[in-house]
Amino acid sequence: MDKIQLEILGLSSSQSQTGSFALVLGEKEGNRRLPIIIGMFEAQSIAIQIEKINPNRPLTHDLFKSFAEELDVRVTEIVISDLKEGVFYSKIVCTNGSREFELDARPSDAIAIGLRFGVPIYTVESVLSEAGIILSDLEEEEEEGEEMAVKSSTASAGSGAKESLSQTSVDELNKMLNEALEKEDYEKAAKIRDELNKRN
Repeated sequence: MDKIQLEILGLSSSQSQTGSFALVLGEKEGNRRLPIIIGMFEAQSIAIQIEKINPNRPLTHDLFKSFAEELDVRVTEIVISDLKEGVFYSKIVCTNGSREFELDARPSDAIAIGLRFGVPIYTVESVLSEAGIILSDLEEEEEEGEEMAVKSSTASAGSGAKESLSQTSVDELNKMLNEALEKEDYEKAAKIRDELNKRN
């Protein structure tokens, strides 16, 4: 299984689901992006670790790290391993020195834990080819040199967005996808991508 390394590019509040966030992962040696919708708690846990903030009391993912270290278990990598019916699956790869083992986890939890152990995040080609969004060369040039930021957006999308996407032509959807990417609205881009995938 050939693995593709990813890096965290951004975290922005959801424009259509209150309490949800879009976590944007990028191919380290390529121009594909992988947006994943995650919950508020996991987004907070990821943001705290990215910003190197030490909470007064340990969060659940900090507790997992302390517990693992007490038992001499190390996390070696995170793998976003599968995508079934729009749901991402991942594995936390661990070792206790004598054997390696995998734990199933939601990608948001796996990434929050992986950040605390400072390990690489990977995915596989089948996931990236199905759910990845390709940036054009122009957009890639604009992104170069930018520092990773935890972004927040306050715009809200209409509740009928899903219905309107199903009634939109493929050409119009492709145009909307490009516009969403230009605005770095990865959550909207992910929804348009899913609609386009349904029609292929």
